[in-house]
Amino acid sequence: MEDVREAKQDGMDDWVVGRDGSASIVAATGEGLPWRWQEGDLTVTRTAAWSAPGCHLGCGVKVYTDSDGRFVKLEGDECNPFNQGRLCVRCLSFDQVVENEQRLTHPMKRARIDRGKDKWEIITWDEAYDLICSKFEEIKREYGPEAILFASGTGRDIANGMYRMAYSFGSPNIAYQQTGVACYGPRITATSIMMGNYCVPDCSMYFADRYDNPQWRPPGVIFIWGNNPLVSNADGNVGHWMVDCMKRGSKIAVVDPRLTWIASKADLFMQLRPGTDAALALAIINIMIEDGTYDHEFVENWTYGFDDLAQAAREYPAERAEEITWVPAAKIREAARMAAECSPMTMQWGLALDQTRECISGSMALVALWALTGSIDVPGGMVTTHQPFGAEIWQPPAAETFLADDIVQRRIGYHEYPLYKYSGCVVAQPDMLYDACITGEPYAIKAGWWQSTNPLSCCSQSPEDKAYRAIMNLDFNVVVDIFMTPTAMACAEVILPVATWAEKTGMRSIWYYMQPINAAVDASGIDVKSDLQINLDLGKRWAPEKWPWSTVEEFFSDQMGSSGYDYERLRDVNWMYPQFEYRKYRTGKQRADGARGFNTPTGRLEFKSTLCEQWGFESVPSYHETDRGPVSTPELMEEYPLILTTGARNWSYFHSEGRQIPRLRALRPDPIVEVHPKTAEAYGICDGNWVWVENEYGKIEMKAQTTIAVPEAVVNVDHAWWFPERDPERLFDTFSSNANQLVPPEFGSTGFGANCKSLICRIYKVSEGER
Repeated sequence: MEDVREAKQDGMDDWVVGRDGSASIVAATGEGLPWRWQEGDLTVTRTAAWSAPGCHLGCGVKVYTDSDGRFVKLEGDECNPFNQGRLCVRCLSFDQVVENEQRLTHPMKRARIDRGKDKWEIITWDEAYDLICSKFEEIKREYGPEAILFASGTGRDIANGMYRMAYSFGSPNIAYQQTGVACYGPRITATSIMMGNYCVPDCSMYFADRYDNPQWRPPGVIFIWGNNPLVSNADGNVGHWMVDCMKRGSKIAVVDPRLTWIASKADLFMQLRPGTDAALALAIINIMIEDGTYDHEFVENWTYGFDDLAQAAREYPAERAEEITWVPAAKIREAARMAAECSPMTMQWGLALDQTRECISGSMALVALWALTGSIDVPGGMVTTHQPFGAEIWQPPAAETFLADDIVQRRIGYHEYPLYKYSGCVVAQPDMLYDACITGEPYAIKAGWWQSTNPLSCCSQSPEDKAYRAIMNLDFNVVVDIFMTPTAMACAEVILPVATWAEKTGMRSIWYYMQPINAAVDASGIDVKSDLQINLDLGKRWAPEKWPWSTVEEFFSDQMGSSGYDYERLRDVNWMYPQFEYRKYRTGKQRADGARGFNTPTGRLEFKSTLCEQWGFESVPSYHETDRGPVSTPELMEEYPLILTTGARNWSYFHSEGRQIPRLRALRPDPIVEVHPKTAEAYGICDGNWVWVENEYGKIEMKAQTTIAVPEAVVNVDHAWWFPERDPERLFDTFSSNANQLVPPEFGSTGFGANCKSLICRIYKVSEGER
């Protein structure tokens, strides 16, 4: 077996296109369209909405401002190839963000020594930077640079700057706080170890002319697996693309415990028991192998470990899978038929696989399903991804280019969980990191930098609110955000206010194309900076040789890879697409060494992962029964008879963002638990009742919404709730209705995964005296 270090040197960590430079050619731009113009008395600026606030997408918008530079309105940019003018309610509510009275508008430090008190003193940026640098350097001298963690949330356009800033300071401990990094990272990791990079469903987004491009064809069938794309718009894939493909003939197969809108329109809906996705995938694989309906040419010439996959899948005949998943065997066979016959197959998958404990081996089952159909990197299939032009927008080169090897190896979890090197977001293992904050083992963590993240609302899991205890045990915390959050109120010594996307210069880059973020709104009346400007300012203080740029525009110019463009030129052409081609593994453009095949140690797509085998982890796809449920803990079902799933998205919010935006709050004013009408009747609950949702870890107060969208045995609760209108010194009651209070901090054998979507609970009405 090829040594891991050699595989790494061949590009396993690099996420680049082949060195022949095939992605260096600009295929299409928005040249000829102005990026700023006048319409009557209003100035119109073409830009992208990519935080703060924001989701994963960065949709193209037109921002209208008056003669004083104040925001008037925005519209979707109908010329933008990505979203084609379509916007969701979060973007259309931006008017209630930019001038919101609750915005943070000046740097502040806590005026009293007691944390949790709503007492703040406005300071200047230089005063804030001086205080941060003084405290951080003091900790560095006594404990080493690794004693400071640098944390971000979903990241968006801040990841590169924050990673580089942390490495410039000398810390290897980049943090993503959710137990087991159970959001997106596991899917990237499973795909990367099997084939060398990630894949996305091909909905024509690699082409500026989209559905009219002659190279593209609609998917034969789109499996929407554990995802509600019209609401969540996950990972750079816009939900309405699925509808566009449906209109062009694509069939839809949905796998979900909930009856979503798109499931109601699907050709096949498989309503499975939460947490049993891998068993369903293996059953479909088993049928295809037994019937011989898989793509023999692709499997024989481009894959490794087929016999191991067949043996693993053989344990899940359709009838056994029906018992496990609740999906009828006939539907499982129909899914196998559709996957094989409705070519090409593609898949939009979501958190369902990430949020099971053994998520890596489970996610591998879905990747194996794509591969069996021969749908890898073909028009309308699962397309391999690379940052356009080799851009560094997500994160800078590996930490090794910034830090000495002994410092890199001190990253929490570095030795115990080597798969984190292939996660696409190389971070410390979050559970071990929180343990270090609390116990000082393997070494002390003394300070935290929290940028674009609100872990007390999003990640503070039971028992005993581990995230809260960890953060509060630190000596010094800096929070960088647009609004006061429960996390900032609880722990921050210094708060730095960030500009919105309409007030800053930035760059939107995700797989398909690049687009500038043009400052449209005059923010001179408040004292805010962009996320990257903050990173640049502090980075230049800590390691000026690593930050040779004077402005953020210079920084972005240097991140644009092989495009040959600088930021000013990108702004003038509005967006640019790299030259794209399919089947790169056949032409040597999938590997950094130029060889044909996939960027893995064997050069093949690995049904049996040689990296996992070498590291002692499960190396083939597998299913693990949920830790709590009718099969694994029948004795607990007497006390907690309902299956609990969490985290379904709704139209209003992106995780914990948006609760203080009136228009968004009006759409979802209260934290909701979805209950089937028959279940509600059995427990004496009516629609609109406040109820307790309780399990062995805690209980939360939710408002019941009866719906046939969930099975009778399942309830679904909102996640990431807090109440900005409530007492800040009670941390806005962030623990009272937060699903994380019911989620144990348990993760899988690889260091990834968490039990968020397959728990158990009971529900009962809140009595009059309890509210």
